[in-house]
Amino acid sequence: MSINNEEIIWSLFLQGDTNAFSLLFKKYYSSLYNYGLKLCNNSCVTEDCLQTFFVYLHDNRKTIGDVKNVKSYLFISFRRALFTSLKKERNFTDFNSEKQNSNSFAFSPEELKIDQEISFAQTSSITLILNTLSPREREVIYLKYYGELSMSEIATTMDISYQSVLNTLQKAFSKIRKTIENNMLSAILKK
Repeated sequence: MSINNEEIIWSLFLQGDTNAFSLLFKKYYSSLYNYGLKLCNNSCVTEDCLQTFFVYLHDNRKTIGDVKNVKSYLFISFRRALFTSLKKERNFTDFNSEKQNSNSFAFSPEELKIDQEISFAQTSSITLILNTLSPREREVIYLKYYGELSMSEIATTMDISYQSVLNTLQKAFSKIRKTIENNMLSAILKK
């Protein structure tokens, strides 16, 4: 679906078209669900919050207005809704998103199966390497490669600067390269 089509669908949704709402729901539900699951590591909370989020969108469509990038808007809004829900669930205690992310934002081997030819051992190794990254680095990689967001969309979603996204991604790749090189060197030395 091109951006123009998304803008048309969004406009129709704002006018009350149920088919447009259904298209938005079908297109983004699984992406938002997977992202929410990464953030809170609780499928029930994620699903409840996502359902509530879509109901909120539907009920408040007359006051939302036009958006330039539907996907980015939905990721940002859902992230905020999920964090608000988590705060309420914790009886309004301080919510440290960085602490929460460090415990739950991890990759699984299933997410990394790009092709049937990749062996489980390779996938497990990649998973272990990705999970050694900081929570922020993992989130940036997830949004970039699994959420398919642009750098500016990631910056907006995570409420950080564009340059911070670039720096975080570069640090992550440097760590990945270094870990792979160290693993290869260790394997050679063991022979």
